Amino acid sequence: MATLTALKALLVFLVTITPVLFLVKSEDTNKVFSPCLDTTVQESDGFTFAIAFSSRTSFFFNSSHQLSPCDRRLALTGQNSQISVFRPKVDEISLLTINTSSFYPENYGGYMVAFAGRKYAARSLPAFVANNTYTVTSFTLVLEFKKGRLQNLYWKRDGCAKCSGNSNFVCLNNQDCAIRTALCKSNGGSVDCSLGIQLAFSGTDKHFSALNSWYEVENLRQYSLYGLYSNLKNSLTSQYSKIF
Repeated sequence: MATLTALKALLVFLVTITPVLFLVKSEDTNKVFSPCLDTTVQESDGFTFAIAFSSRTSFFFNSSHQLSPCDRRLALTGQNSQISVFRPKVDEISLLTINTSSFYPENYGGYMVAFAGRKYAARSLPAFVANNTYTVTSFTLVLEFKKGRLQNLYWKRDGCAKCSGNSNFVCLNNQDCAIRTALCKSNGGSVDCSLGIQLAFSGTDKHFSALNSWYEVENLRQYSLYGLYSNLKNSLTSQYSKIF
């Protein structure tokens, strides 16, 4: 039987070697790391975009025209807002998570907008996240490209079938399942209300190759990637606790 020291050494080796194997498999040719710069990408590149949290009205200029958070006319930095930056791999299904144990979206206006680019700026419509009454924790975001350049970001609604019959949830606008904010751990409750965003791609990359991950997500919409991830995390945590 392997000793505890040997097992720890093996795990350290695996954690160390995995990123190296990943880099050998595919090279990231996109050297743009700011969400407020333009770029074109190919399949397997990294792509940087961001999500801004603020009030719904703060994303509109003169209360009428929605602008990208990269546009200085919005002056989000002078308002009550927060920004999260991500760099997923192009055309891979990703699960983005935002831990709400120390971040309270209801305190920053309760809405979010996904965005990237400057001259070719693209942004999603504002999506409701939370207020003092309800919190939406599960989202699906699609990044649409044309010839490798981002054209649009849009939220795909899953409807309320998943929360039907659960008294802890309510259906908002017939499109989002929301939990009562008072039940979240950040408010003394027992529910982890961290945000889970299923991310997928559509359109074509700069070599005109089709980006198909959105169609894969569409076929898996009866499942929750966040739920699968949570189950896997709990399983691994349990197994590692037995080893150590």
